[in-house]
Parts: sequence; C-alpha cells; structure tokens
Amino acid sequence: MSAKRGERSLWNRLFRRPGAWIAQWFGGGAGLGGGDGTDGEGRIAIDARERRRLLSQLRRTGAAEAPGAALDAAGRALVDRIRAETAERNRNNVTRTKAYREFYARRPEVHWAFLAHMVSRNGGWSMTDLEGELLPRLLDAGMRRRLFDMLEDANSFIFGDAYPQLLLYEESRRAGRPLFSLLPAFGVSRFMRPVWERFWETGDSALLTVALIVNEQHFIEGRVVRRPDVQEHVLATLPFQAQSALQLNQVVFPFGGRNAAGRQRLAGLIVEDFGNLKERIEVGKRLYATLFALPDVARGAEAFAAATPHTGSRADYWPELFAAVRDAPAGAPYRPRLEGETLLPGAPRLYSPRLTAAWKNRPLREPERYDWLRDLDEACAYLSDARAGHPYEMSAEACYGLNKVELAVVAKTALG
Repeated sequence: MSAKRGERSLWNRLFRRPGAWIAQWFGGGAGLGGGDGTDGEGRIAIDARERRRLLSQLRRTGAAEAPGAALDAAGRALVDRIRAETAERNRNNVTRTKAYREFYARRPEVHWAFLAHMVSRNGGWSMTDLEGELLPRLLDAGMRRRLFDMLEDANSFIFGDAYPQLLLYEESRRAGRPLFSLLPAFGVSRFMRPVWERFWETGDSALLTVALIVNEQHFIEGRVVRRPDVQEHVLATLPFQAQSALQLNQVVFPFGGRNAAGRQRLAGLIVEDFGNLKERIEVGKRLYATLFALPDVARGAEAFAAATPHTGSRADYWPELFAAVRDAPAGAPYRPRLEGETLLPGAPRLYSPRLTAAWKNRPLREPERYDWLRDLDEACAYLSDARAGHPYEMSAEACYGLNKVELAVVAKTALG
C-alpha cells in the first residue's frame, strides 16, 4: 500500500460525504442509517393499569428500605447456593454474558436476560477496544485502566444484582410457588418484589423488562456513575467527553444478513450522555424495543447469539475488519488501513483481542449496600412504552466511527 494511496484515502474520507462526517463529529450519527429500519412501528406497550397497581403497592409498603425476612434452613441454603452460582458466573464479562444467554435459553419469557446478553457483549467489546489496535495509540495506560474499571464495575454490579433475581425466579418455577420474599436477602431493591410478583401472576414480560432496566440503571447510578473518583477521573475528562472518538457510545446488535459492503448488519443506537440516568433508562427501553419489537432484528440477533460465542473481540461479528490475533507486529508505525467500510488493498486487519488476552480477571469490588428507591413516582414514571429508534441500522455508522478513530490516530502520529 503506497503512502499516496493512504493519504488520498484520508482526504476522500473527510470530504467525500461531508454531511455524514459533520453529523458524526457532532453526535448525530444515529439518524444517518438507511436500510429497512423505517418499516414497522417497533413499539412495546406497557399496561398502565399494572403500573398503577405497582405504584399503589409500593406506596402502601412505604418508602423506607424493607428489612429482610428471617430465613429458615431451606431458605438459607437456597440463598447461599444462588450467591455461590452468581459469584462463579461473575468472574468476567465473558462468563456473565454467557450466563445471561444460557438463562434466556431456559426461560425465554424473561426478555431482559437476552437484552442483558446483547448489551453485555457490547460491554466486552468496549473493554477490549482499550487494548486493541487504535485506542492505546490515543490514551495512556492509566486512562485505559480507569475506563476498564468503570466498565467492569458497571457490568459486574448489574450482574451481581440481577442474576440472583433471575435464579430465584427459576427456582420459584421449579418449586411451583413464588419465593420473592427472599429478594431482600440479596440486597435487591424493594422496587422489584411487586414487579416479580405481578410477573408471576400475569406473565407480562414487557413490564418486567422495563422495570429491570429502571432498577439496574438506578443501581449503578450511585455505586458507579456518581462516585466522586469516576466523576473526576473518567466522566469529566476530555477523552470520555469525546465519546464518539472512543466508540463507547455505540451499542450494536449483529442481526440477519449482510449489508451492501458485505458486512454483518448491525442494529443499535448511540448513547449521547452516559452520565445521565434518564437517558440510560430511555436507551435501555429503545434497545429492548429494537431487539424484541422488530422481527428481523429479533430473529437475526437470536441466530447470531446462538451461533457465535462471545469472546470480547469485535472479530466475533466483523472478522473481515478485525482480527483476534495480530495481523501486523505490535508497535509497528501505524499507516491508514480503512477506506470507508473496507480495508485498503493489502492492509492488515485491526487488532481486536479476546477479553482473556486483553485483561486479567480482577477481584470484584463490593457495591455499597443500600436501597436506591426514594422517589416512588419518579421510578414508576419510567414504566412506559418502549419504542425502537428509526432508522435502526447502524452498520454504516459503526464504520464511520471506526474511520473517525483511525483519523485521530493518524493525526496524532503526524503531530508527533
């Protein structure tokens, strides 16, 4: 590959599609898609009567944290067993992601488990990006470690809170009776017991899923996002605020077929403000609707998940662009490799390591123990319809984001 070809490619990428690049630089990438994402309503309805019942029940029990019930020997044994299984599956992002998928295969009525599986794949991809081809050329080791710690805390804290709930529901099914009085033994918010009890009675997968989204985002709000060290050393830093350059703001779901460039199609959206609780909840609801209310995404994502073990490498879905083992020697001077959605002729693929090659297992941090539920009306107000964004296909936008990171690397290299 000649230097002139690479330089011409960079120039073309900057000016060939100015509208797309302007939108990408200023955060409008989610609206640039195309494909067939405008078909269908993509809405999951929440029963307003059920929401009112939940609010009424929560008001009757009061806003204070409910004490856990005394456990008999059988209850204690069950709690200990669920805690042990949760700890075993909570070793790293790969084990968590697999656990969600396996649970969903057993209990497909719990939609949240599959949503969590697909979002957790994105968490792993973001973790390995930090040790991949491009970001180490932009961020120093300390910043990359802080970003990994934040991602790992959020990923492990959500799993540690949610997975015992899933297992307790499964055990309730085996026992033929609800066992949700044991939820306080796992430190689960009082918000969730009436949700699970109504799910037991009605089988309303949508309400359960949205409630779990609300619960888990509140769970990490104080324990991760609002922690002073995260605010000062991660969220307030220039690299994190330039989220589009980091690609931490793209959530993508591989689904059916190939796009015009021959690449695995991706559905998803862009998270504009990770630090905003309301936005994270609304993003979660939009992702839920994308994954379950759009038939082509639903079928394609399930087929992808069943056929493709999660490794943390982006080669899981785009092996034409990414390699889990380096195609080029580490430390070699970086030359442009991308031209739009394809590699330049003769260019090596971008290194995207498996999680096990990028990060060692880290001892889990223990989250603070308190109930996040304080404002009942605020919490229940989020229990509203989930709607997919349109257009929803992100294949081209993901490539533009990748081009953008490469441009930053090339620019930094040129400046020395």
